[in-house]
Amino acid sequence: MPAVTPFLRRSSFFLPSPWIGWLAALAAALIGSGWQLASRHGVTTTLGPVELAVLRYAIPALVLAPLWLRRSGWPAGLSLLRCALLVLCGGLPFGLVVLAGAQWAPAAHMGIFVAGSLPVFTALGGWLAAGDRPAPSRLLGLALIVAGMAVFGAADWRTVEGAWRGDLLFLFAALLWAVYTLAFRGCGLTPWQGAAVVNLGSALLLLPLVAVAGAPRLLSAPWADVAWQALGQGVVAGLLGLVVYSVAIARLGAARAALSAALVPLLTAAGGAGLLGEPFSGAWLAAVLLVVPGLVLGSGALAQPLRRQSASGTGRESA
Repeated sequence: MPAVTPFLRRSSFFLPSPWIGWLAALAAALIGSGWQLASRHGVTTTLGPVELAVLRYAIPALVLAPLWLRRSGWPAGLSLLRCALLVLCGGLPFGLVVLAGAQWAPAAHMGIFVAGSLPVFTALGGWLAAGDRPAPSRLLGLALIVAGMAVFGAADWRTVEGAWRGDLLFLFAALLWAVYTLAFRGCGLTPWQGAAVVNLGSALLLLPLVAVAGAPRLLSAPWADVAWQALGQGVVAGLLGLVVYSVAIARLGAARAALSAALVPLLTAAGGAGLLGEPFSGAWLAAVLLVVPGLVLGSGALAQPLRRQSASGTGRESA
């Protein structure tokens, strides 16, 4: 699997570095939306959050074993604190919070609240941690996002029983992912190394959880459900999703990488309606009309110059 990294490096001879970043951001949006739909389907049918978490993190941890067993090629300055932030905010806790929220709220809520609040928390974290005060246009975008989420929540909380519980969990998950985004920036890890750290750490955290709570539905669920979730959770989301999002951060910077979230509410709601039978609502349309433009402005991507990033893909900020 690490052999893919030289391929990414060679591809920069055919595509400019920003284009690789934009393609990675698009792939991250598609994978993120697909993971949300698969998670909603899984926790409302034959599997639970713990079972899905086992598939989500144990499979890529085993696939990436050759990477995390190697002692060479790792950045010398990588601190234990940063590793802990990557695992706790981009790994198992994040996944369990989203999966728990998916038991309460439909997929469209996941798309609005997770993707919508990500740039808000990323901007707040950049402001507090690095003094990166948002520009007026970015503040306007963040205000549109908050307004869209408020409109959506106020309408759907009255009609979807218990949805507010899921939405609050989605907001917390977005906060965790924003910390992961900021922690990965400048950490020195390649995308594959970052995925190895997150999945190995998450798999280790899973051991006491499974020892106490168990994962009985992995044995009782239909094998086809387990196989599809293993593919979607473990291979597509757990492995490829982290890698392409890390490539987007390395090539475009955290702000532009977060811009890919603008597609997620649309993709997730469309998939929820077409695949899961979840209805559209007027509140969702009103929220999208506020949140999607807000994501474009609030990410800050349009206000920052894009500089060509080296092809090493080490996670340094480029915007």
